[in-house]
Amino acid sequence: MRLTRYTDYALRTLIYVGLREPRQSSIAEIARAYAISESHLTKVVHQLGRLGLIRTIRGRGGGLRLAKPPAEIVVGAVVRATEDDLALVECFAVGACVITAPCRLRRALGEALAAFLAVLDRYTLADLLGGGEGDEIARLLGLAPPPAAAGGLPVPEREGA
Repeated sequence: MRLTRYTDYALRTLIYVGLREPRQSSIAEIARAYAISESHLTKVVHQLGRLGLIRTIRGRGGGLRLAKPPAEIVVGAVVRATEDDLALVECFAVGACVITAPCRLRRALGEALAAFLAVLDRYTLADLLGGGEGDEIARLLGLAPPPAAAGGLPVPEREGA
């Protein structure tokens, strides 16, 4: 299973914008941070807006913000909405193979795809932004730490963690 670059960019855009909240982000800064094409990213952002995940504010001082709380953005739903084709093999699509009816491979691959998506459905954008990993991602992208972490005291590690 391999996700398209489009889906990868959609997920990375959501992570970037989520880390910047409540500040606005721009397509140019996201493209720069990830070293990806602005024109390709523009298409991704447009679809994220149509899906109700990103709110775009036009004009001077405009930018991108999350349209809903990170805990309401389910990773599996984003993958389903941004992938053109989750048909792992030909028999999943319109053009069927001659052995489709009795084929156990089709059933096995269908089960594997369902399991893959079920795991992604257990994660939200909030999960991807949380913990020390979110702070580390923000640092790697050249962003200031999220507001909750800025200026606060370090949180002691739990025993056994």
